[in-house]
Amino acid sequence: MDGADAQPGQPAAALSDLVMVDLTEAERHLLARGLKEWGGPAHSTEALAVAMGFEGVEDLYAQAGPLHASIRAEEPLSRRDWRRVLIATEVVFASDIFGSGCDWSTTTGLSDEETIFLLRAVQRKLARSANVHNP
Repeated sequence: MDGADAQPGQPAAALSDLVMVDLTEAERHLLARGLKEWGGPAHSTEALAVAMGFEGVEDLYAQAGPLHASIRAEEPLSRRDWRRVLIATEVVFASDIFGSGCDWSTTTGLSDEETIFLLRAVQRKLARSANVHNP
């Protein structure tokens, strides 16, 4: 359930409501690898971690493991968590300053082309199923 599914007179789903998103194994692998990069080749600043929806760098690193495990186990996440996972993956893939950037394909085994293809599919699914664009 998400805010887009709310009926007139009913409240929209809260950011904490759990949402199951039908992702392929490859799409889950992308998000899981994106989280694994943080604290490895990727290093965040406090401001960046907060902008991605975490309380700070320590929270980003603390949450990455449990979020990774939930994604691999095909568990539902809150809309907030889906949003944080997507943003963290987008940043770690694209940024050569904070993320893996040019080293992404070496550290993850995913080519840039494959990553973009999968990332676009995940973005569409999360926008539709988890309403991640509306915090």
